Amino acid sequence: MKRLTWPSWMPIDPYILALIATVGLAALLPARGAAADVASGASTAAVAFLFFLYGARLSTREAMDGLRHWRLHVTVLACTFVVFPLLGLAARGLVPVLLPQNLFEGLLFLTLVPSTIQSSIAFTSIARGNVPAAICAGSFSSLAGIVLTPLLAAGLLGNSGGGFSADSLVKIVLQLLVPFLAGQLLRRWVGGFITRHKKILGYVDRGSILLVVYTAFSEGMVQGIWHQVSAVRLAGLLVVEAVLLAIMLAVTWYGAKALGFNRGDGVAIQFAGSKKSLASGLPMASVLFGAHASLAVLPLMLFHQMQLMVCAVIAKRRSRDADDTASPEVTAPAEDRAEETRTAVGTATRSG
Repeated sequence: MKRLTWPSWMPIDPYILALIATVGLAALLPARGAAADVASGASTAAVAFLFFLYGARLSTREAMDGLRHWRLHVTVLACTFVVFPLLGLAARGLVPVLLPQNLFEGLLFLTLVPSTIQSSIAFTSIARGNVPAAICAGSFSSLAGIVLTPLLAAGLLGNSGGGFSADSLVKIVLQLLVPFLAGQLLRRWVGGFITRHKKILGYVDRGSILLVVYTAFSEGMVQGIWHQVSAVRLAGLLVVEAVLLAIMLAVTWYGAKALGFNRGDGVAIQFAGSKKSLASGLPMASVLFGAHASLAVLPLMLFHQMQLMVCAVIAKRRSRDADDTASPEVTAPAEDRAEETRTAVGTATRSG
């Protein structure tokens, strides 16, 4: 009897299911009083630890080696921190007809978040693109996002995004920048340990983010902000995000061609320049939005799952296109290609 499995072109990220379960737990049993203070303190520590790990994992030498392909990296950065935010600002015209103000702010924050690393690499690999370029592009985007995302959020979201108050500036420096720099400085001594315990620390990463989500949504439940969002509004948000993703996929692919990049570079640009990092965005939102972080991260959570599903389909199509142009001698057997696809998609869906 043939075993039933999920279709490979529709990856359902199990981590998204864990996030949804965490939101449900916060709705049923939100942290209140002393428990809320404990959860908030633990969330603050978790965010700092996350960015310490980000700094310790990022190879500065590899990033510097990638500078020789500067045109590709500038293109990805422009898509991530210029084109995306411009489209987010354009969505202001949908308020309040299609989007309420609070969901629009979350959507705009989504456009300010850096690109992914692991999933960009995985999908670029599936599509037979320039994987080293995807590695460097994702690393540059994450590094730039440590500084650019808070600055853009402060400038475009104003007080709703934390503003430039002394308190918010101290939070950004202490919870994001200082741990990241500490991870970079200590990488020589802790890098080996992190590499050897990559799997365990991966669970720590995801568990920390779940804690951040629980704290944010608990605060939202206590303040009653969920009564401000209806199912119709959420459906409108999904439509807007689908359009946003479609535009960025088209801009990155055809823009790369117009700029003269070859196919491999174009694949890396499309997957690194059209996606947003859930792993980086959730902790940043908790720092920048505080008690209003629950609605701020909802658009990012929805967009994350949408980009995985759509990019999986596109990556497999790009792979078939590459096979059509390859000679028989260099074309891998169908079984090998299928196994590589399943492995890479699994990696993508487990990463933020």
